[in-house]
Amino acid sequence: MKLQLIAAALAFSAVTTIAQGAEPVVAASPEAQRAMLASSDPKLAANKKLVWDMWRTFLQGGDINAADKYLAPEYHQHNPNAETGLEGVKAYFRAQGRTATPPKDSIDRLIAIVAEGDLVTLALVREGKDKDGNAYTTTWFDMFRVANGKIVEHWDTATKP
Repeated sequence: MKLQLIAAALAFSAVTTIAQGAEPVVAASPEAQRAMLASSDPKLAANKKLVWDMWRTFLQGGDINAADKYLAPEYHQHNPNAETGLEGVKAYFRAQGRTATPPKDSIDRLIAIVAEGDLVTLALVREGKDKDGNAYTTTWFDMFRVANGKIVEHWDTATKP
């Protein structure tokens, strides 16, 4: 129910923004991100922290070996451009030639992190160019399912190139 309310609010916000003219999407500060990790439910707080740490270390930081700490071996990938399974997703990122860097204290371009049940959703700033080459920002969503302290499934808004 809570996710439905959030989705409705986001949809209303998008319609309102379109009607009034687009405003830039703005990322949260590192301090605001850390505050988002809090929850009165310890399981939700742990799930948000798991996804936040995985993103900063593995996806953003490029530490492919860290994936073992965060992703379950049976990891299910629903992005049509990436491989499924823990070994598949690691191979996908290895093929991109990433170099590991120390994790930052925040996620680049993070707007919000929301958890409900076993799901954690990140909203991120996405930059693009319109048909005339003008820069604009929009929002990208990644959702993860957590089970037994590991990320077991991922969805996002990716399409094939």
